[in-house]
Amino acid sequence: MLGDCQSFYASVEKADHPEYQNRPLVVAGDPERRSGIVLAACPLAKAKGITTAERLGEALSKCPDLVVIKPRMQKYIDVSMQITEIYKSYTDLVEPYSIDEQFLDVTGSLHLFGTPDELARTIQRHIMDATGVYARFGIGETKILAKTACDNYAKKNPSGIYTLSKDSLPDTLWKLPVSCMFMAGSKMTRHFNVMGLPTIGSVAQTPLAKLKQMMRRKFGKNSDISAEMYWRIANGIDDSPVRPGTHQVDPKSVGHMMTLPRDYTKLEEIKVVLLELTELVCQRCRGLGFMGHVVSVGCMGADFDRPTGFSRQMKMEDPSNITNQVYRWACRLLETYWDGLPIRRVGISLSQFSPDTEYQLSLFDTERERSMALERVTDALKNKYGNSIVIRAVSKTDAGQALDRSAKIGGHYK
Repeated sequence: MLGDCQSFYASVEKADHPEYQNRPLVVAGDPERRSGIVLAACPLAKAKGITTAERLGEALSKCPDLVVIKPRMQKYIDVSMQITEIYKSYTDLVEPYSIDEQFLDVTGSLHLFGTPDELARTIQRHIMDATGVYARFGIGETKILAKTACDNYAKKNPSGIYTLSKDSLPDTLWKLPVSCMFMAGSKMTRHFNVMGLPTIGSVAQTPLAKLKQMMRRKFGKNSDISAEMYWRIANGIDDSPVRPGTHQVDPKSVGHMMTLPRDYTKLEEIKVVLLELTELVCQRCRGLGFMGHVVSVGCMGADFDRPTGFSRQMKMEDPSNITNQVYRWACRLLETYWDGLPIRRVGISLSQFSPDTEYQLSLFDTERERSMALERVTDALKNKYGNSIVIRAVSKTDAGQALDRSAKIGGHYK
């Protein structure tokens, strides 16, 4: 089954603010400046025509008495983890899909808790009592059926629970327009309609070989994988099990990117942000026990209609996770490829990892051991007190973003 929390951020805020229970509420950017976008809207706000990702100004024009609350990302993460623990009290097979959606394999738990519907209702009540958040459940034989059941039926069902079986697909899912199919966005929906496949059933009932041929004509010979993916989704076929540790794998690269609050036009200003991001990347690599051999730097301008900037990478002489070493190589890339035009986004990443327990000694780098020891001390301080406990002096300049960034999670304030 798939558990999905209704309007998660907004539900958490309403649980914390009972006085807003009967008022339309959104979680959005900056209420004082009346700017930003809507991250979550409660059902009462949605009834006023407010949608997620809408600009806050537009939302307020639709509903002047709208309650606007600034996001608290750490709070939402804490509640999400609390809900995960509730799921784990019913089954040990829990796979997070997003901050408010999680897959559960309850096959081994049904003899203890009854039918899937009864178990879903039990978990639903448990989550509501513990957090004040309303959860919906899609139930199916596979993960894709559970996801489809939740998105298309449970969210519109008064009970918030719906079971979708493969046998019932012809009378249920297949009758829906293709726009309701998982992974079919607006552009793909238009393509399906042009190909004469207006419903999910029309995709499902098209022989796979024919669907591949149709998509090859439209997208080229490399579209076979996409064709089979859509065909399997439409037929509810999904071989993937619920994997509790699906996100706990070693990364191929570690990177950070940030959008700047204004255009940066001077090399010295860009270098400040690049140093701050390099420090974050190297800190994460040290925490993972990796050194990177390849450094990549990317910069983008503010005009998306006429893209400017660059994205380049370079192999360092030796693998490293020491901030100053990586930063020197990153600066080489910046100085070589930046065209002098204003920059609005900066990013850096490390890849081609090797364990940091082994490294080549150098006759010319006599400060490496000392630098590594210093980094370990600052990492320990930051892990205990937060990244703002120790910052570089340049981060206190107008160009610095480290202090503001340390107060955020995923671009939103904690």
